[in-house]
Amino acid sequence: MINKYLYSLTILVLLSLSAIGGNNQADRHVKSVMDRVIADLYKNSDKIDLMKLDGANILDLFTPEEKEILATTHQILHVNVPVIVSVMQNRSQKRVPFWLPQKGFTKTSLSMNNTQTTYDVWQKKFPAGDIGLGVDGFENGLALHYFVSVRPVNQGDQLKVIPVFPADQKMAVLDNGTSTYLDWDELVLKNVPEEMKGELLFRTTRGRSAESHLVGAFRRTPSPSTADPDQIILTWSGDPSTTVDVQWRTNPATIADQITFREKGGNETKSVKAQMLKMEDRMLMNDRYTLHYTAQISGLKPGKTYQYKITGQANWLEKQTFQTAAKDARFSFLWFGDTHFSPTFGEILKKADAEHPDAAFFSIVGDLVSDGLNRDQWDALFSYTKETSCRIPFMSVPGNHDNRAGLGAKLYCDLFSYPLNAPAGVPKKQTYSFTYKNTLFLMIDATSPIDAQSAWIEKELAASKATWKIAMFHFAPYNWEEPYLDIQAAWIPIFDKYHVDMVYGGHLHYYMRSKPMRGGKIVPNSKEGTLYMISVGIPNHDHNLPEEPYAEVRNAAGHLYQYVKIDGQTLHLEAVNRQGTMIDSFTLQK
Repeated sequence: MINKYLYSLTILVLLSLSAIGGNNQADRHVKSVMDRVIADLYKNSDKIDLMKLDGANILDLFTPEEKEILATTHQILHVNVPVIVSVMQNRSQKRVPFWLPQKGFTKTSLSMNNTQTTYDVWQKKFPAGDIGLGVDGFENGLALHYFVSVRPVNQGDQLKVIPVFPADQKMAVLDNGTSTYLDWDELVLKNVPEEMKGELLFRTTRGRSAESHLVGAFRRTPSPSTADPDQIILTWSGDPSTTVDVQWRTNPATIADQITFREKGGNETKSVKAQMLKMEDRMLMNDRYTLHYTAQISGLKPGKTYQYKITGQANWLEKQTFQTAAKDARFSFLWFGDTHFSPTFGEILKKADAEHPDAAFFSIVGDLVSDGLNRDQWDALFSYTKETSCRIPFMSVPGNHDNRAGLGAKLYCDLFSYPLNAPAGVPKKQTYSFTYKNTLFLMIDATSPIDAQSAWIEKELAASKATWKIAMFHFAPYNWEEPYLDIQAAWIPIFDKYHVDMVYGGHLHYYMRSKPMRGGKIVPNSKEGTLYMISVGIPNHDHNLPEEPYAEVRNAAGHLYQYVKIDGQTLHLEAVNRQGTMIDSFTLQK
């Protein structure tokens, strides 16, 4: 629509020292206030008190100066003319952010909504200059964060805005159908008041509310770190026939940064020093800091079994072995849909591992945990995978729960060592590819920009001489509930062009295997099209699946694993449930 307020939507680049200094200062102050308060709480409160923090008296923890910082530096704008600022506040929020009434904002009778919640509109007039807005609150750190729109007081004014903090704020025009959250484009506004349409909208991310989260924020990990190396995970960042990466952790008081390895049964040993990363989850009451190690081993012989041990381990442990890929074209692997750090996933992984000791690696197609920002959930997941991940590599892709609420997937990236061949615009290790024997695996982060990855997908496929081509990513493009038309438009023509054999996905919490598909239509056989699959590693309760004309096999019960065996020109897949019953099997032939 035409912007009725005649805004200049050109964002002025911040080149002045004062503007740059203001950005850094805002960032430092908000974080320093929260760091001070949390440190004080740890010093003067026991763990039970931390779990019982009440939003009613939370402001008593802050000095007047700190309250002012929290009320004015969470978001900062600079405007050239007088404006009316509207703050759209989540009506379901238990407590209104304290600074809204204190700073003179008035709750109007206006509102707007999306499919998740309704927003009340708070407004205030500001003169030209800096405008500082406060934190979202102290409660649910993953609530739908407020968003902001601005219009000139005087209709004829040409409004120009400098986003001071964050400096990379994204702008749009407020209207029905506008997306307010950068991390959820599909969540769009409805019932925008007529008098507000056309205002300059500042989009945000849902997770920014976590910056001041205190009420219900403190957690315990079920598996705190110790002096003994644990969470031992194998991955690949290089050639599976000659390399392997080993990751583990200890508590901060212990340095165990070396790995020793040898061919199984041999006497000659070699050692590699690991890279060490100090990790922090400041809301973990019983294990705030840990040391995470990554050792990259290269120069191995194809088709060999190796043993390894870590600093502090006196003996060679039978379970700490790995095998490099041989030069033949026979192997198998396991893959799972969403697992959400569930103990029932641990059970089915154990069953799958016992039934298929030949598996060369295992994969989870996103949503490994439910909140990727919380390390205690990763600790639980690794406690379930520990007997497997120390022997065969753990190759995964992130889902929307791992790449969380617009705050990124830093924990995911810190915890796994994967190839660094992601396309520009996608964080390293979230999208990558690797070739195992005669099969190319495209491990794609569907939570990152879709279009930014299309050229990379085509380049990887065009360069590959692999017999089989398999893509894994979280958002399944064909499904009954939420078909991803953007993925269908961007990636499926490329899959068709280079004949990707299979696409594995999750997110929808049921099992589906499609008929062979090409160009969105069913084709006679797999030599002419691609099979699209969805699976889930936890129980599912939806037993009323509507019709999907492209589906060959479906199962609503969930809690499945998939075993894939490749032998040269033949691929065989079995889907097995928690009871050990095979619910689907098929064979593809080149």
